[in-house]
Amino acid sequence: MINTFSPWLAKLMSLFLLGLIRLLTGAQARWQGCPPKAEQRIYFANHQSHADLMLMWAALPAELRSITRPIAARDYWTKTAFKKWITTAVFNAIYVDRIKTSDQDPLEPLIRALTQGDSVILFPEGTRGNQEEPQSFKSGLYNLALKFPDVVLVPAWINNVQRVMPKGEVVPVPILCSVTFGVPLSLGHDEERGRFLARARQAVLDLRES
Repeated sequence: MINTFSPWLAKLMSLFLLGLIRLLTGAQARWQGCPPKAEQRIYFANHQSHADLMLMWAALPAELRSITRPIAARDYWTKTAFKKWITTAVFNAIYVDRIKTSDQDPLEPLIRALTQGDSVILFPEGTRGNQEEPQSFKSGLYNLALKFPDVVLVPAWINNVQRVMPKGEVVPVPILCSVTFGVPLSLGHDEERGRFLARARQAVLDLRES
């Protein structure tokens, strides 16, 4: 049944989830450093909950949601047929493997999406944190910035979502949340990886107080 009517079901589920997320969280978008513009971007944000993916998606205007693909951890979001369908048919997510194998480049799915002209939502910490500040950023953001110098890098701070669905919980709690988008970054000429990642992390962190 799902396969037969998937386009209709996906549209209905998209509208339902959008309404539900906005009801539970408000999903307020604050474009402080740049306007919501239909250009190819890498949005990178802090990561404290599986709900981050949904909140970022809901915070974008419709014209940007249609061209922006969030990443989703394959081991979590493909555990059930329903989760897989949601992330595939509704969010058009990019599955990434959190456990790296010797013959696999974990960035390959993101590289394919960016090569095709998609925008992506990335969580550079690589895994959910449980602290007030984001963990150190992993090298993926730097490698993508190096490979795609014309893609705009937009930092974002997700506020309060960890209280909606804390790590280990499955029932969401209504809490007002917001996503603040900052001033785009660019990779400096010959900029060292560690310095760039520290600068990108600080750009995200600076949005916490804005």
